[in-house]
Formats: sequence, C-alpha cells, structure tokens
Amino acid sequence: MRRFARNSRGRITALALAIGLALLPARLPRAAESSTRLEEVPIEASERDHWAYRPLADAEPPVVEDAAWSHHPIDAFVKARLEANQIEPLPTVGKATLLRRVCFDLTGLPPTPDEIEAFLADDAPDAYARLVDRLLASPAYGERYAQHWLDLARFAETDGFEHDLLRPNAWRYRDWVIDALNRDMPYDAFVRQQLAGDQLHPGDPDAAIATGFLLCGPDMPDINLQQERRHVVLNEMAATVGSVFLAMQFGCAQCHDHKYDPIRIQDFYRLRAFFESSDIFRDHPIPSSDDLARLQEAEAAHEAKYGEAEARRKKLESIAKDRFSEKHPGARYSLKKALAELSDDQRREHQQLVKLLDEAPELPKPPRGRVMRAGQQREARVYLRGDFRSPGPIVSSSYPRVLDPDDSMTDADRQQPRVALAEWLSSGENPLVARVIVNRVWQWHFGVGLVPTSSDFGTMGRETMHPQLLDWLAQRFVADGWSLKKLHRLIVTSRTYRLAAVPYDAAWSDGEREHARAVWERSGQSDPEAALLWRRGRQRLEGEAIRDAMLTACEKLSDRTQGPGIRPPLAPEVTKTLLKNQWNVSGDEEDHRRRSIYLFVRRNLRYPMFDVFDRPDTNASCPMRHESTTATQSLTQFNSEFSLRCARWLAGIVGDEPEPADAVARAYLRVFNRPASDEEIAAGVKFIGEQADRLRAESRDADTLALPLPGEQSHADEPHAAAALVDFCLALFNASEFLYVE
Repeated sequence: MRRFARNSRGRITALALAIGLALLPARLPRAAESSTRLEEVPIEASERDHWAYRPLADAEPPVVEDAAWSHHPIDAFVKARLEANQIEPLPTVGKATLLRRVCFDLTGLPPTPDEIEAFLADDAPDAYARLVDRLLASPAYGERYAQHWLDLARFAETDGFEHDLLRPNAWRYRDWVIDALNRDMPYDAFVRQQLAGDQLHPGDPDAAIATGFLLCGPDMPDINLQQERRHVVLNEMAATVGSVFLAMQFGCAQCHDHKYDPIRIQDFYRLRAFFESSDIFRDHPIPSSDDLARLQEAEAAHEAKYGEAEARRKKLESIAKDRFSEKHPGARYSLKKALAELSDDQRREHQQLVKLLDEAPELPKPPRGRVMRAGQQREARVYLRGDFRSPGPIVSSSYPRVLDPDDSMTDADRQQPRVALAEWLSSGENPLVARVIVNRVWQWHFGVGLVPTSSDFGTMGRETMHPQLLDWLAQRFVADGWSLKKLHRLIVTSRTYRLAAVPYDAAWSDGEREHARAVWERSGQSDPEAALLWRRGRQRLEGEAIRDAMLTACEKLSDRTQGPGIRPPLAPEVTKTLLKNQWNVSGDEEDHRRRSIYLFVRRNLRYPMFDVFDRPDTNASCPMRHESTTATQSLTQFNSEFSLRCARWLAGIVGDEPEPADAVARAYLRVFNRPASDEEIAAGVKFIGEQADRLRAESRDADTLALPLPGEQSHADEPHAAAALVDFCLALFNASEFLYVE
C-alpha cells in the first residue's frame, strides 16, 4: 500500500506538470507572437495639457492690499490668495517658538540653553537672518536633510527578504548624501551624480558611491532565477527614478498602460532601458579619498621594506624561465620545474625571498560596494503583464514621451544612456525636476507640500492651491544655481513660515491671543485644512528627532560622524527574534549616543523607537511619512530603558540647582526650549514634593529607586527627592509639547 501511495502521488504530480506545460504557451506568449500584437496608444494633446507637464509659467509676486504684511515674495503670493478668499492669517509666533521651530527644521536638533538665551536677548533686526545662516552652515543641517532624502532613496544597510544579508559598505552612500548637502552641491549635480556619477566622473570614488541611490532598494540574491532577480531590481529602479525625480508613477505602467496618466507600458520599459546594460549585481571598488591615502601609504611602506626583495625574486624567476626554455624547447612551463635550473645558491636565495615576502603584512584592499557600472550590452524589451518570462517588442531608451514628444534622444546619447538621462533631467528642458524638489523642500518645512502628493503630480495626485508660487519658486531655484540652502533660506525667512500653528503663544499679549482665537474660528470655517496657508500645521517630531532631542537635553549626544551604522543595545525580547549576528552591539558606548541617522538600518528590523514613531520600512521610496497615534508610542516613551536613562541623566544635570524651583525651570528650558511660567514652576515643585512623599510612604529603599546616574548625582538631600526629580524629567519627555515642534 505504501508503495502504491508513493507511485500514485508520483503519477498525480506528473499529470499536473503535464497539464501545466500544456497550458504554458497560452499563459506565456512567445516574443515573436507578442511583438506583433502590442500596439502603443498615442499620447493626446489633452494629456500633455495637464498642469504638471506644462512649461514653468513666468510669475511675478502679485501686488496685495496689505503691502506691509508681504515684503517677502513668498508672502505676496500667499497673501494674494488669502485676500481673494477673504481669509485672515494667524499672527506670527514669538521668538522662543520660532527658535525651536527653525532649529528642528534646519538641523533636526533643539536649541541649547545658551542658544536660547542669546537669541532671546538679541534685538538686532538681522538676528533671525544670522541664526538661519548659522544653522544652514552647521554640519547638523546635512544630517537632517539627508534623512529626508534617504527616505526617498529607500536606504538600508541590508538586502531584506528572508536572509536580510548585510551590505557592508552601504553606509558610504549615506555619508555621501550628508556631505553633498553640507557642501550645498547644486541639485542638478546632485541628480546627475546619483544617476551616472561613475561615467560622468570616472576614477572619482565619491561619484561612484553616489550611484548607490539606484541600488538602495531591496534585493533577493538567493532567488532561484537570477533572470527574475534582475527583472525585479530594474523595474524597481526605473519606478523609483520616475517617482523621486519626476513625481510620475511609472511603476504603475510596468504591467499595462497607466490607468490615468499618459504613461504607456512602452514608456516604462524605455525608462528602464537606460539601466538595462548596467552591471548591477557585482560589488565594485569604492574607496574614499581617505581609503586611497591609506592604501598609497601602505603601498609606499611595503615598497620601502620589500621592494628590493620582490624585484630580486622576479629576477630569479625570470632567469629560471629563460634557462628552462633554452634547455627544454616546446616543453610545458611550470615555475617548480624552472627553479630546478637555478644554481643551489640561487635556489636558496629564492626560498629565503619567498619566505620573507610570505611573512609581509597583506596590503589593505579598497572597500567594495554595490554601485552602478557599465556592463555588457543587453537588449531592452517590453515585458507583457510585467512578467519576465513574456518578453515583448524591443525598445530603446527614450525620455518620457509626454515630456519629450519629438523624441530628442539621439543614437550618440544611447552610447551612454545613463549620462543622457542625467543630463536631460538636470538641463531644465522638462518642467518637473525643479517643481518636484522645491515642492519637497516646502513639504519638509511645512509638513505638506504645495502639491500634497509630492511623488505623484499625475491626474490622481492633488493639484496645488498655489500654482504661481510653485512655478516662481522653481524658476528662482534654478536661477539661484540649484542651491538647496538658498531655497531653505528663502522659505524660512518668509512671514508665511513664521505664522502660528495654534491660536496661542506665550509671547503674545492678551489682546493678541483674543484676536488669534477669533481668526482661528473664522478662517478655520472657510479653510479647515489651511490649504491657503493662513496658519501652519502642527508637526510631530520624527522618531529620530525625538531620540536626538532627548540626548541633546541631557548633554549626551555624541558628535561622532560617518562610518558604518551603529548598533546600540536592544531589549532581549527584540534580539531573540533575530538570526545569529544580525545585531551585534557596537563596542564603544559613546557610539550608542550618536545621531540617529548613524544607527544601523536593517530592513527586517527597524530600531524599536523609530518603528513605533512611523519610520518607513525602506522597501519602497517614501515621499511622506505616515503619522499615527498609538498606545505603543506612549508605552515606549514612558517605559523604555532609553527614556529612563535620559531622564536620569537630565535629573543629574538640573538637580545641581540648590532649589527645586530652579531645577524645574532648568528642566523646562532643556526639554521644551523655552522659559517656564511661574504656574508651571509651581506645579513642577508640587509634583516633585508629592512624588517624593509617595516614594517615602511606600518605604522603597534607595537601591530600588530610579536615581540620577552614578557620577551625576543630584544635590537633593535624600534619595526619594532625587528619584522624584527623575520621574519629573521622565514626565517632561512624555509631554505633547516635547513630542511636537510646537
């Protein structure tokens, strides 16, 4: 019976396989058959008339009735729309609120107590402008905006999928982005290097590292069919380029014509054809300038110590080869046989030289990483229904037809297609690249872009309420040399940027607050989403900024930069879910306190604090982070070891004050970045006193209390008061005022 069952299963399996093979031609048409049936639908003039595909419109700041309000060009555009709709804006915020806002916006870090004191005391007319310039010049600026870009680039340091294999040098792309932004690399060059840096600047390792953008996405190296692996990666690459640089959803057209936008399936595979012949699955040398310097230094030292020995060894082997050839003409050469032709003294000398050279330290090898390189020529095709087993007609690399109706790409361009694409995107010949990036920068400052769907400018995306402002910003951006720092400065120095997000500010008078509440009611009824920019939206800090702000408040944020991703300790319940060696904790404790952008990015495990605060999963380009409100956020912020440790550090700093009121005031300044009111100080002192009494009543020993960390003890007269101060600091870190920019 067992034998019959086995044979029966075999026959059933064979029958199923035969049926599948019989049906295969119907499901998977051959290239010759499919190429004759695939017709391309022309792009109509009406489709090209969509606002995003039109040339940038010449726009000048309009004249408005309230000229005193709109000295800045951005404000003129905004105020004109507000006046046309009879909507009044909220007042501008006070200096303390503005300082916290612009510091987090431009650096991702809060102001320090010294910075707060200096700015609040500076009454010069250019005080704010000087502050903005200082923040833009800070290295923290590049770290802040690199994180925004890495979200778009789907950056991670592992492959993802089941094995989630390590990419040992992926961090070099992260460091390249930070450095490029801090140097204010023009955005057109920023785009070109990420698409074709290896070909535009051959021999420049930094330019090669920049192309890591194209290969940042997930990958499955151990997939059964490498042809399928290549197909998936190239499709993802083309879709990402389309969405990030053009805000066009090309990925929707890899299986069929786009349902709504003028992107045909042929357009998708023409875009993919720019990358078709690239060598994408081999690691290539990517030495930095420091790596090259170390390599050259090691080679020079090796040459000085072993150069003569190496030259003598080669000389002896050359003599041996010549003698062997003379004595054994036509015989197959081998070094071992040839050495036998040397004299005894020569053989001994050769053996000594070989031993000496074998003991020499190995020269360092340049690091290798996943970057783009030109590979063998490959035929580009349409793949029907997106199936790699269904190749359709042959296509050539071409720019999107909706933006390039005359097909301006030449045969010469196709010799280096990635260079041609990079040059076309950054040439200003299409209207989208500048529009898209200025919209992204606006979103990064305001929470929502002028076009709310920042990676979809198509018909299913939301149109802007400020088309003239968007085009004016794009034109100004290009005229300013594609400078991102100038664009940031332009935006944050506007009055629109300084508008309040809520109808209250501590710096306002009672009359100003009453007026703000009235404006809030009237304008909120007319424009509840503030699409016309009569107020700012409230913005919560990202998980990375929350962590960095907590470390800054207790003076523990490390200033170390660059290098491989850092792996701080994780809770045991997290690490037990990982495979062996997937999260080896970094050895240096100071590294655990580095800025969040330097933490290791594993695709299959987001750092728990970032995970609960909505960090994207890096499997796809993320134009805007989802913002949720969940119980796990409160639980993490209140109960995690990291939060308690920061609260203890902070208590150790503010507890040096002789009076509880002074400790409360100092904690407020460090956590909320503003002076505390008398009522807040009184409430804080009351909380600390009552909490200390509660701890005493519970008869808890000092060993069981959460006290300031050793070496940073509070001056409180007894441990229960010190522990109460830790609890107070922990409560501040859990307040909404800390988690939100304002």
